Amino acid sequence: MGIFERFLSLWVALCIVIGVISGVALPQLFEFVAGIEYASVNLVVAVFIWIMIYPMMVNVDFASLKDVGRKPRGLCITLVINWLVKPFTMAGLGILFFEHLFAGLVDPQTAKEYIAGMILLGVAPCTAMVFVWSQLVRGDANYTLVQVSINDIIMVFAFAPIAALLLGVTDIVAKSLGTSNPYNMVRATLNALKNSTTPAEVAAKRGKTVEELFN
Repeated sequence: MGIFERFLSLWVALCIVIGVISGVALPQLFEFVAGIEYASVNLVVAVFIWIMIYPMMVNVDFASLKDVGRKPRGLCITLVINWLVKPFTMAGLGILFFEHLFAGLVDPQTAKEYIAGMILLGVAPCTAMVFVWSQLVRGDANYTLVQVSINDIIMVFAFAPIAALLLGVTDIVAKSLGTSNPYNMVRATLNALKNSTTPAEVAAKRGKTVEELFN
């Protein structure tokens, strides 16, 4: 591999650092770029995504796409990871970090927003970057195209229901009261039991005896 491919992780890290610093130093510039859009699609991002996938697309032999089905193992692994593992793993990681490990560092409302963002990110499989990684490792361009196409087709139908399920399960959409979500009701019941007090505790708070509470 060349220097670019060999140190790709370093270049990505540098781009992230440069992007963060630039966003802090030149917020007006990024607001201007964010405003360059049509039909809710940012044109600058669209151009760069096309630049990312173009080198891969020119190597696709569309006549040989029919042979991809002879090697289904890669497709099956991709589908299982993208739709049966990744969305639920992202939701679990969001709950782990923002409701437990980082609970004292982030306010509850912001934590819920972060969890929602992780869920939406996990449900949507990557497309453009798949072409880039495949190109960098000299992968099969035809196989990559089929994998991305199948996942995009599934995403049209599966994104909304899976996202709605996980957002509901993580209590982003609905609160415990007034919802028929079984998970939320179980969580609310367990929280109520955990926070319940004994008659003796209630009596002590009120300055009375337990007998006086029931008379």
